[in-house]
Amino acid sequence: MSQILGVKFNDYGQVYYFGSGPFVVREGQHVIVKTDQGMGLGKVILTRQAPQENESEDGEGYKAIYRLANDKDLEAVAENEALARDAYRHCRKCVSRLKLGMKLVDVEVFFDRSKMVFFFTAPGRIDFRELIKDLVREYRTRIELRQIGVRHETQMLGAIGNCGQMCCCRRFMRKFVPVTIKMAKEQNLFLNPTKISGICGRLLCCLSFEQKGYEEFHRMCPRVGKKFTTSLGAVKVLRSNFFKKSLTLMTENFDEKEVSIDEWNEIVNKPPSEEAMAEARAQASRGRRPARRPSRPDVESASEADEVSPEILALEDNEPPLGLERPDAGQGAERPARQPRAPRPPRQAPQAPQAPQAVQDAQAGNDSPGAGDDDGKSVRRPRRRRRKPPRK
Repeated sequence: MSQILGVKFNDYGQVYYFGSGPFVVREGQHVIVKTDQGMGLGKVILTRQAPQENESEDGEGYKAIYRLANDKDLEAVAENEALARDAYRHCRKCVSRLKLGMKLVDVEVFFDRSKMVFFFTAPGRIDFRELIKDLVREYRTRIELRQIGVRHETQMLGAIGNCGQMCCCRRFMRKFVPVTIKMAKEQNLFLNPTKISGICGRLLCCLSFEQKGYEEFHRMCPRVGKKFTTSLGAVKVLRSNFFKKSLTLMTENFDEKEVSIDEWNEIVNKPPSEEAMAEARAQASRGRRPARRPSRPDVESASEADEVSPEILALEDNEPPLGLERPDAGQGAERPARQPRAPRPPRQAPQAPQAPQAVQDAQAGNDSPGAGDDDGKSVRRPRRRRRKPPRK
């Protein structure tokens, strides 16, 4: 009976499925398979029996392995690993000599040495034509330079995460999903870049693991900050607790009460009970004012919670299509009262410009008897300048 084999070509790679064909294979063995890139050697990490003929899944759709690996194949793989280490050192020397702004991460050599792949990271586009010429001249085979991101770099190299264990991308993750600031907000996490970012400098991949559970919980919960009429009276939803599956309500007396989701579904949209109405009448008869609402510095306003620093926004990937809706921080804030303007002083009539002192003396001399007889000429008064109207 044929088997379906799960084969991995490296520790951090994906799992590919093949049929065992006429061979009997166990977990842990190495096999030779035909791929689009040529012959490859992989390790069997899981086996399961092929479905029966009456079952819906068709086991014949998987490509069969070529053969089982022998000692010579394992020796060839060891030689390829030594060649990859030598190519890594040589490529780094070439990058330093050519002064290219790139960081070499890893080198992969195919099983039949038909191709060598150099993985690197760079902030932008790199002109590596001269580098390819040097590598082809040295190794006489096909050369491929593949640019990767910082997440794939961490997946290849491996690192210890904030939790003290090996990074999830190195252990079991094979595909990356978009992670956004909205996920951290819905999970009520502190928007601290050092707490919600990983070794790669991006948002933690584990934020997406529990996102589905948080979305289901928020669908069952009412909106925080909204008022409802319940059997307890008019209440306001203050906050929700995902781990306890509960809500914190504020009653008319400004008292906080915690109820579960099931209890909330029972009391919501129901008229107040007799006990609640009797308590309200008793307070009204005593004439007591309800206690002041306690100040809660830990409850942030909507504007403060929506403000995100540019450092945290830089942690997001450029690839996810999700966008953040950030309302203005000043939305909902009351405007200060406008102060009345002081009355303007009345406008005075424009005064004629005074003549210079010499002209005044001349005018005074003309008015006096006997003045102006020496030269026989009258002094000309200065021309009055027309005043421009003020600009509005």
